[in-house]
Parts: sequence; structure tokens; C-alpha cells
Amino acid sequence: MTRYMNPQARKKIFKLVLSIAACLSAGVMGSFFTAQSVDSWYPLIRKPPISPPDWVFAPVWTVLYILMGVSFFLIWIHKFENRQLKNTLTIFIFQLLLNILWSVVFFGFHSIIGGLVVVILLFGAILWTMKTFSIFSKAAAILLVPYIIWVGLALVLNLWIFLIN
Repeated sequence: MTRYMNPQARKKIFKLVLSIAACLSAGVMGSFFTAQSVDSWYPLIRKPPISPPDWVFAPVWTVLYILMGVSFFLIWIHKFENRQLKNTLTIFIFQLLLNILWSVVFFGFHSIIGGLVVVILLFGAILWTMKTFSIFSKAAAILLVPYIIWVGLALVLNLWIFLIN
């Protein structure tokens, strides 16, 4: 089927697949640190009563990474002559790195306070990403709404965990 597509359509499909794969890869990287602690350190700390069950996290994060990938794609398909567009893509990559860093710090280093600092920075970076994405695509910004809500919950949970442990 793809051999019958015009080159522009093939290029867009490639960018979409690559965008989603890159975001899912960030999730996989973070999961290496999470998996090491889920059965050891994490069960030993006290958690707030509003903590979702453990089985919820993997499917929710999978959907969020896919939405992030589609959002990134909607920005990436614009022409790159615009310096502001290049900066927007850089901001997205920065927040994605913070996303990975949170798992490294919270689960890998077992640092509740460090995780809190990173998740606060991540929340701000997502807001910044949404603001800059909205300049080029309202849909790209809207696709990040579930992500900012989930990270907002993570921020509250991380703060609560810090306060009770």
C-alpha cells in the first residue's frame, strides 16, 4: 500500500511512527528504573489513599506516550524555517528528558524529595510545551491535556508521599 502513496504521505507516516516510537522509548527507558523498585523499595513506603492501583500505571502511561507522540508529530510536520518552531521542538524534548529523569530520581535513586523537584520542573515544562505548541497547532496542545493532568496527579502524590514518609 505504501508504494502507491506519494512521497509526502510516506514522509508524514514515517514522522508519525517515529514520533510515537520516540515517546514510547522514553517510557521504556523510565520503566527500567521503575521496574527495579516496584517490587522492592516502592511497596515499603507509605502512599496516600488516593494512589491509583499499580496496574493502572502501565496502560495510562502507554496512552499518554502515544498522545505525546501524535502531538509532537503535529508540530514536526511544519516547515523548519521558523526558529520558533525549532525552539518548540527543543522544549518538547526537554520535557521528555525530565519525564525520564523523574523515574531515574524517584525510583532509581529512591529520592522522594528529588522526585518532587523533578516532577515540579516537569509540570512547568509541559505547560511551557503546551503554550508553545498552541502557536503552531491547537490540536497538538490539546493532546497534551491528559498528560498534564496525570503529571499533576503525580506531583500531588509525590508531595503527599514526601509528607508522610
